[in-house]
Parts: sequence; structure tokens; C-alpha cells
Amino acid sequence: MNEHDSERIAGLLESDGYEETSNQSDADVIVVNTCCIRENADNKLYGTLGNMKQLKDDNPDLQIMVGGCLAQKDRELIQQRAGHVDVVFGTHNVHRATALLSDARSNGPVTEIWEEADPDEAFASALPARREIDYAAWLTIQVGCDNSCAFCIVPSVRGVEISRTPEEIVAEAERLSSQGVTEITLLGQNVNSYGRDLALAARRSGDQSVRIRPAFAQLLRSVGAVDGIRRVRYTSPHPKDMTTEVFEAMAETPEVMPHLHFPLQSGSDRILRKMHRGYRAERFLAKAAQARETIPDLALTTDIIVGFPGETEDDFTETLRVAAKAEFDSAFTFVYSPRPGTEAAEMVDDFCDPDEVKDRYARLRTVIERSALAKQQGRVGVTEEVIVEGPSKKDPTRLSGRTGQNKLVHFPRPEGPLRPGSYARVRVTEGHTQYLIGEFVERTAAASHRTRIPVL
Repeated sequence: MNEHDSERIAGLLESDGYEETSNQSDADVIVVNTCCIRENADNKLYGTLGNMKQLKDDNPDLQIMVGGCLAQKDRELIQQRAGHVDVVFGTHNVHRATALLSDARSNGPVTEIWEEADPDEAFASALPARREIDYAAWLTIQVGCDNSCAFCIVPSVRGVEISRTPEEIVAEAERLSSQGVTEITLLGQNVNSYGRDLALAARRSGDQSVRIRPAFAQLLRSVGAVDGIRRVRYTSPHPKDMTTEVFEAMAETPEVMPHLHFPLQSGSDRILRKMHRGYRAERFLAKAAQARETIPDLALTTDIIVGFPGETEDDFTETLRVAAKAEFDSAFTFVYSPRPGTEAAEMVDDFCDPDEVKDRYARLRTVIERSALAKQQGRVGVTEEVIVEGPSKKDPTRLSGRTGQNKLVHFPRPEGPLRPGSYARVRVTEGHTQYLIGEFVERTAAASHRTRIPVL
């Protein structure tokens, strides 16, 4: 979501006549778009702003903007700690970026934080974008979150759930397709609750025939049916809201990729209750099993937090058990760190011993990497269709691509051009924990986007 907002801010600046520069000392405007879901986000922000002070001293006309989730949370504190910042704006008024720049240029530093989103202005997707990747695009279907996970700051900085209409989403998918985009990732804080607020609004307006249930499954089918879109992905769903209808839509819509990111967070029912996750470990495993039974060749990934306040060795043992049983393809694993403003941050007396957490984290990584390696090695001999991303970062003699399961695969460059955004069949020859190695078989589709030529 943060990356997508950055694309929209860049698009607004380009529409206002600015051109991108890779050299900060040449810049007229620098935008710092923040995210506070990671540890020490505020320290990183103020360190970055401190390093920019010399740029401002050397060029008093330089304008520095700070936006995003940390700006929404810290508000006036940013300009108090970094007086050289010209504009502070939050998550609900991204569309105001260029207007705020103009205001600050005329009247001095500006802090503008909206307490909630205007439904007519809530979606950055309605703004022009400066995408870094021409063949793939984010598409926001929903903003905000109605959950109350004890560790999460998102509801405080992104607000309540607001869904776009399916007509708007499909229309944007069609526009993206017309620009040569072939892969779309649907974005939301809790994508599989998409449409619940629209149904509630319809009921309140008098249409009692509307069922109060998410409409995400139908949305997957509708976006998958857009001509020219070859791949549809989404992030992130919540296990408590996952339905059979979504699994069936994934299985029956070839364009929806066989990859499900399914955040577990903990395998202990006691900790899941403290987290307010709304499901239990066995229910999670049952849904994961149903997904694999319904969706052919599914890859399952997850998020797990180690050391949530009050976690005991018995709780952690349950997490190891569930992780081993689920046999994840990969996992994002995190050591718990408190986020000011969340319920869990107040559980100071229950914070875990750092040395114990470090040991638990290492043990969890062993379990995750064991299943990941087994899944990767299980792909050896399989011929995968990949979307070509470009040269490998570590070996320019190879190309890198993504399989339908979202696995990274490196393969030798074939003879002839194969530009990013092309599709190719690659036979997997080696499986490693983080990536696959393969050999090129054939190109299946040429890239359809236009090549961007720099303006000199």
C-alpha cells in the first residue's frame, strides 16, 4: 500500500511538471513516504531528515515533504523535531500533495492531517501514477481496516474499511490492460472482507435483499475476465474472513495465481486470543488444507510473530507445531516490537526476555526453511511459466522471473531479446530455499507495454 501511494505521489508531481532525479542534490522536491509497521520507523525517519538538513541549507528553495503512516501518527511532532520540513501530510490526503507544496511555497511550512478518508477521495488509484514497473501494477480495492489486532497500528493510521465499487475496479483494470499491464495485484488491508461495507450501505438505504457478506470472490472473477490481464494476485487476506467461495474463484479463474499469503501470526490459541485474531490454530490449519484441496498446485506463505507479550515456551512450541504441519512455502517471521498506540504496546509487564525470543526466532526459522526447501526441491523437473523481471541482480548473464506461485527463478539468457514483462516457459533444474534455478524452454508471450525512453 505504501509503495502504491508513492507511485501516486510521483504521478501527481509529474503531472505538475516535475521530472524524477536520482540525485538528491539536484532535487527541487524530496518526498519521504513513511510506514510505521516496522521497528524503529521513527528513528529511521528522523535520521533521514537529519541527513537532509544540509541539502536544505545548501538549497533554501528545496522543499521536503513527509507523508504516510508515520506522518499520520506523529503529526506536528515531525516539524517540531525537523523544522526544515515544508509539508507533512497523512494517509487520507495523498491527492493533496501538489496543492500542499504550492501552499508551503507561498505561506511557509504546512501540516495537514485528515482524521478520516473522504470516500470520494479515498483511493490513490484514482490518481495518476508513475509506476516503476510498466508491465505490473498495484490496484487498490479497499482502504482501512475494521479489525482490532492488538499488535497492529494500521487501523489507527489508515482508518475504517472503505471499498471501491466493483465497476470502478474493473474499469481501472481495463485501463491498466490498455497500457500493456498484464499482471495486477489487488491491494487492501483486509482484501477478503472487500465489499462488506458496500453491502451494509445498501441495506441501510433500504435494499434488504442484499446479503451482508464479502464480495471478494466475485471481484477475483471479474478482474480475471478483463481482456489482456494474464495474472491476478492479491494481498493481504485475513484467515477469519477467508471463504470457500474465494478458494473456488481462485481454482476456477486461470488468471488468479495459485499463491495464497495466509498470515498465521501465532500457533498458540491463547496468544491468538490476546492478539484478537478471531480464529484458532486448528481452524487456520483446516482452511489451509481446504485451500490446497481446492486450488491446484497452491503455494502457501505466511507471517509469524515471535515473542508477542506473554508468549511462553509452551505457546511457542504450539507455533512450531502449526508451522511444521502447515508446511509453508515461505514465511515472513518477525520478532515482536511494540508500536506506540497499540494495545500490545501497553503490555509492558508481559514483554518477553530478548535472549529467549532470539533463540525462538532461530528455531522457527529452522522449521520454516526446512519446509521451504522441500517445497522448492519439489519443483525440480516442473516446467513453469514465468513473467520475466529482468537481469538477475547477482549474475547479469541470467534472467530472473516469477512463477505463478510467486517463486523467484533464475535462468540463463536465451538467444534473442526477452525483455521484462515477457512470458516464458522455464524448466526447473535446482531448488534452493529462496529461489529456483531453471533452463529456458520457450517464449510464450511478448511484453505488451511500451518501452519508456528517458527525456534528455
